[in-house]
Amino acid sequence: MPERLAEMLLDLWTPLIILWITLPPCIYMAPMNQSQVLMSGSPLELNRLSEEQRILNRSKRGWVWNQMFVLEEFSGPEPILVGRLHTDLDPGSKKIKYILSGDGAGTIFQINDITGDIHAIKRLDREEKAEYTLTAQAVDWETNKPLEPPSEFIIKVQDINDNAPEFLNGPYHATVPEMSILGTSVTNVTATDADDPVYGNSAKLVYSILEGQPYFSIEPETAIIKTALPNMDREAKEEYLVVIQAKDMGGHSGGLSGTTTLTVTLTDVNDNPPKFAQSLYHFSVPEDVVLGTAIGRVKANDQDIGENAQSSYDIIDGDGTALFEITSDAQAQDGIIRLRKPLDFETKKSYTLKVEAANVHIDPRFSGRGPFKDTATVKIVVEDADEPPVFSSPTYLLEVHENAALNSVIGQVTARDPDITASPIRFSIDRHTDLERQFNINADDGKITLATPLDRELSVWHNITIIATEIRNHSQISRVPVAIKVLDVNDNAPEFASEYEAFLCENGKPGQVIQTVSAMDKDDPKNGHYFLYSLLPEMVNNPNFTIKKNEDNSLSILAKHNGFNRQKQEVYLLPIIISDSGNPPLSSTSTLTIRVCGCSSDGVVQSCNVEAYVLPIGLSMGALIAILACIILLLVIVVLFVTLRRHKNEPLIIKDDEDVRENIIRYDDEGGGEEDTEAFDIATLQNPDGINGFLPRKDIKPDLQFMPRQGLAPVPNGVDVDEFINVRLHEADNDPTAPPYDSIQIYGYEGRGSVAGSLSSLESTTSDSDQNFDYLSDWGPRFKRLGELYSVGESDKET
Repeated sequence: MPERLAEMLLDLWTPLIILWITLPPCIYMAPMNQSQVLMSGSPLELNRLSEEQRILNRSKRGWVWNQMFVLEEFSGPEPILVGRLHTDLDPGSKKIKYILSGDGAGTIFQINDITGDIHAIKRLDREEKAEYTLTAQAVDWETNKPLEPPSEFIIKVQDINDNAPEFLNGPYHATVPEMSILGTSVTNVTATDADDPVYGNSAKLVYSILEGQPYFSIEPETAIIKTALPNMDREAKEEYLVVIQAKDMGGHSGGLSGTTTLTVTLTDVNDNPPKFAQSLYHFSVPEDVVLGTAIGRVKANDQDIGENAQSSYDIIDGDGTALFEITSDAQAQDGIIRLRKPLDFETKKSYTLKVEAANVHIDPRFSGRGPFKDTATVKIVVEDADEPPVFSSPTYLLEVHENAALNSVIGQVTARDPDITASPIRFSIDRHTDLERQFNINADDGKITLATPLDRELSVWHNITIIATEIRNHSQISRVPVAIKVLDVNDNAPEFASEYEAFLCENGKPGQVIQTVSAMDKDDPKNGHYFLYSLLPEMVNNPNFTIKKNEDNSLSILAKHNGFNRQKQEVYLLPIIISDSGNPPLSSTSTLTIRVCGCSSDGVVQSCNVEAYVLPIGLSMGALIAILACIILLLVIVVLFVTLRRHKNEPLIIKDDEDVRENIIRYDDEGGGEEDTEAFDIATLQNPDGINGFLPRKDIKPDLQFMPRQGLAPVPNGVDVDEFINVRLHEADNDPTAPPYDSIQIYGYEGRGSVAGSLSSLESTTSDSDQNFDYLSDWGPRFKRLGELYSVGESDKET
């Protein structure tokens, strides 16, 4: 221990002793003026100097002190002496006073104004402030006048080892791949020391590992951490904790130290092959399982992680390679076996597969450690299931001629039960596909027959669906589409493709083509249509027209001569026989209408009517028809107008005499008075003077024209009045010419032989001129209007 203390003191004071020896006793602060020269030299010598010498030469003067450093963290009973100021002008007579100013003057540093000694009165810390800049000045004690300009000097705080190293960024984390070689760099760490790095060894650090050996090592000066063991296996141990120490004083004893931790994680590499958990897997699957269904899963375990553990699965051998497939599940890292094709328990009851798992990502550095793959055996047992019937074909195509007889067999479908205990099959037609019920099927043998006649020209194809059902289990059914093609039979005769009408010019030339016609046939022969055209036998020697067959299967009609005249014959009818090439051939006769027309010189049709000859020049038939139509329309309007006015002015009931203004009821007879009431003679209600009279109504038009009712013969006395009235009511109700119910009834006869005489005032006088109606004015206000009317009538007569 004494030796260590002596070594520390030697390290501390060695630089101070060297600095003390090498420093000169005086430091030249600045050029001195004349007063400074007087302070540092003899006056007599100054008088001998020339002015030039005084300019070029200057005398030496300087401050002198014992020390320029002060130890940090020094503490004692008294202030520590830092240094002493002294000037050449101080003869020791105590007439000079020293003044100190600057950093810490008076608070940290204190000067003796007489001796110039500077003391530190406080404990210093280099890490807070490493140096202080102060200003010293010598002044006269009495006058306080400066004896020379102030001079600056620096007091440095001398460092001691009072700060331990620190890892500011710790704790640390680092990774290194597993199976790395010896000496692989992991990371580096850095510690800091607040002590002075240029003075002594207080900040000289040395690194070492306190914990984490023998796996890792560290370089003492650079702090680079490396692997100390080769081929460390992540699968054995993934994470390591390393404790690192940094020590100052170059690692010597007595130095201060700091520690930190480093967590090293080994990253994975693909150094392990996949391995199946078991060498044999067993699965069972029903034979009716849906394609693509997962049958089972196999898994090869890999100690690696991440993409290094990814494996691909394949079926490399076995008797079910065509029926099964295996896919890789990236999430679960296992293989899924799925069904590719249908299974049949009756055909094969079990399958054996050999599957392989291989790593996807291979690290070539470890390829020598063996193949990174593994294999396993998979046995799949097929379980029996009740399957629906199976048709002998997935689709059927049948053909039938359109003239096939009813109930004839078109074709047959067959199906079987694939199960060991085969069930009988019954066949039926899905009537949703045969709404018109044109076909039937034998439920036992599947023969399809024709139920209704077929017509290829209406429908060429018929698509139906046949259903096969197991008799033992009606839930097991199958369907198959059947396409029935209707074959053509020559059952349609050819005819003109359209309604043709030909036009022949009067000034046409012989051999001129009048019209080209083509034919069409609803049938569809295999070799296409080929038509034969001919005239009727009696029209072969037609003097006017002839025909010519064209290469495009059409026919041209030609005129034999010219000079056709539409006044002689306006229309010609040319019957043409058209025959097809069917077996047997069919034919039909189509008539072509040929009109003779007037044409221009260049052959343009202008008019095809005979009436054109009689039309005035410059007036066409259309214009003449329009004029006639206008005239007829005007006549109809005039007739309707006159008829309506007459109908409006006519009274509802036609009478011989005109009414006078108001509706006055006219009586032809006044009746028989008491005779009517005593005798109850029904004949008295009839009008003997107007039995045959008929007054038609004008207010309505009857739907049926009735003949006028014949006058009834006088009814003998004693007839029942009630019966008579009912008969007359019945006749009135059924007579459309009878007046409406709200009309005034006309009585043609009132009876004869009344004791009271006539009640009518119209015939009370012998002549119209003798009648005076002035007395009506005296009857009161009710007869006032009547009096005015008759008065007006009389005045009109006189006029």
